Amino acid sequence: MSEFKQTFNSSLGKKLIMALTGLFLCTFLIVHLGGNLLLFKNDNGFGFNVYANFLTHFPPIEVIAYLLYLSILVHAIYALVLTIKNRKARPVRYAEVSSTNAGWSSKNMGLLGSILFLFIVIHMSDFWYNYKYSGKVGFIEYKTNLATDETTAVPYIPTSPNFEKSVTTENNFEIVRVKDLHARVESSFTNLIYVIFYVIAMGTLSFHLKHGFQSAFRTLGWVHRKYTPIVSFIGTWLFAVIIPLGFAAMPVYYYFTR
Repeated sequence: MSEFKQTFNSSLGKKLIMALTGLFLCTFLIVHLGGNLLLFKNDNGFGFNVYANFLTHFPPIEVIAYLLYLSILVHAIYALVLTIKNRKARPVRYAEVSSTNAGWSSKNMGLLGSILFLFIVIHMSDFWYNYKYSGKVGFIEYKTNLATDETTAVPYIPTSPNFEKSVTTENNFEIVRVKDLHARVESSFTNLIYVIFYVIAMGTLSFHLKHGFQSAFRTLGWVHRKYTPIVSFIGTWLFAVIIPLGFAAMPVYYYFTR
């Protein structure tokens, strides 16, 4: 047990933990982007609001969510500890002594990570905290004609303080009442400063993932001449291009269309 503890208290152990939590967060980003693409549907936020309710009320996902929060904290804390330790061990600036082959992102992972952590705090307080705890997110009622598949949406005021969601069928109409997180998204993305900060954060995410995804595989020792190019391709095109662009498109789309 002492050897196990000693291993994970070492620099290598901390890097292993950062690699594992980082890959877990990468997996989350894929799922998160997939769900958030519902924001592009022209349905008054129906699909997105039902999706948000499912995420916050399905127990297995709730457990994964708390593992996610823990992973973010552990990843950030260990990154800070390793950065401080490296700087103490190397009084000369890292950029001055690092290999000339090292990319800009690899030299500035501390800065990139700090910007992303600030973004995560703001992002979660604006959406996750307000959705679950602040009471600032109202409710909406979607009424769908089952014969024509036409849906209308109107604000809804719950009769119970503990109300979260209801689905009923009345006179050939399906009525879904749920929290309106979509309205919060629309409101936030009408703020130009927030939109600019969001886009900058996604640019930061691109550089962070470009280096971090491939670095995680090297740390875990998963390096092979046959598979390393595949890892590099995925890290570059999926995590450094497609995912950041997908997230960045959301605030830009809402700002210019709402």
